[in-house]
Amino acid sequence: MGENFKRYTDFLVRLGTDEIPHSGKPFLAHLIGVYRDLQEWGCDEDVCLGGMFHSIYGTERFQKFCLPVERRSEVRELIGERGERLGYLNCAMDRPVFDATIQQEDSYRYVDRLTKAESDLSPRDFDDLCTIQVCDWLEQVPRLKDWDYRREAYRTMAYRLGGIAQESYERVFALETADAAE
Repeated sequence: MGENFKRYTDFLVRLGTDEIPHSGKPFLAHLIGVYRDLQEWGCDEDVCLGGMFHSIYGTERFQKFCLPVERRSEVRELIGERGERLGYLNCAMDRPVFDATIQQEDSYRYVDRLTKAESDLSPRDFDDLCTIQVCDWLEQVPRLKDWDYRREAYRTMAYRLGGIAQESYERVFALETADAAE
């Protein structure tokens, strides 16, 4: 993983993410899992880093750890402009608005739940956020067994992205059948 990866994980450890529970494992382990999964999916490094820091400022659902947004410049300096921006967008997104936008092909409305600001995302940013969202959920849903949380949104994102995202979605959600049999 290299020297930079150690810098990222050292930063996260200094924040105490290794002590915060998240989806049946430490928050740090989840963040690393998302990063590694995105790498396996063949994503660009900025997307992988956006994934590693996808909930650093907290999300609508995950509030056990929230780095103050006033520290965004510190994270930006560490992982780069685009990686930090993707991480922030994932944290700050109004998920119902995002989910309603998934079917769109020409305009990608985004509402920041922290500032209430509305904007349009580029197709690239929208697809990268879909990739981070799907990968994040697939990394944790087998432990949480919360199969129905945003189910249609995750399925739609995975099928929109196709390829490894769709294959991973189908593989992970096939585990639901095994859970039901137990």
